Amino acid sequence: MSLFSDNIRYLRLKNGYSQEKVALDLSIQRERYRKYDDGTSEPPYEILKKISAYYGLSIDLLLCVDVRKVKTEELLKLDNNRILFPITVDRQGNNLVEIVTQKAKAGYLTGYSDPEYIERLLQFYFPLLGPGHHRVFPIEGDSMPPHADGAFIIAKYLENLSEVKNGKLYIVVSRDEGIVYKRVSRKGEDTLVLASDNPLYEPYELHAGDVLEIWEFEYYLGKKDLKPMLSQTNGIEAMFHELKMEIRQLAAKK
Repeated sequence: MSLFSDNIRYLRLKNGYSQEKVALDLSIQRERYRKYDDGTSEPPYEILKKISAYYGLSIDLLLCVDVRKVKTEELLKLDNNRILFPITVDRQGNNLVEIVTQKAKAGYLTGYSDPEYIERLLQFYFPLLGPGHHRVFPIEGDSMPPHADGAFIIAKYLENLSEVKNGKLYIVVSRDEGIVYKRVSRKGEDTLVLASDNPLYEPYELHAGDVLEIWEFEYYLGKKDLKPMLSQTNGIEAMFHELKMEIRQLAAKK
């Protein structure tokens, strides 16, 4: 048995469908579907897409989440098979925004697609937000002045990397880099260039396939006043940094 087979069997029974009906609707043989339903065989990608469309749930959800624990009628519907978000509302019916605190940040890479993990995050209502799904992320370090270490960014989820606008600010979530706040540009169809506003940090590239989530900057929340952007007064520090890098490169060649 697998989580996937548990999910499709649960959805089939919930809708009152027989294996024969589902197989007929998917244009496959009943015996073939039975193997998917009881977990003795895994469907190929094309059949997986059909099952996903049939039940109106993303492939991510069918493969990775126990849908018996999810109120599917409260999910934000996306059309590109990425993970679906549970929408939490308060007593007035206002959509609530989840907060990824510094403490919760450590578990985010493994819990970002788990509705139970997301529901345990702190939540609040922010009335200025427009349509879409929003989340709050912490930022740290000095790579993105004037945003201060320990502040928070409210960002809007992007369903597709094609929505990325060159030079704009984003929260990028990836397995290797974790959660980073950077200025992003697209390089070709499958590469992103992530840059810091602090010139002491070099830009780097990230393959689109390594991106788990990307969120577009909307609001800044911080306890302190925004610091001024780096200016020419910081030129000496930048110069010494570049000199250090050159020395390291020369030393590596020896």
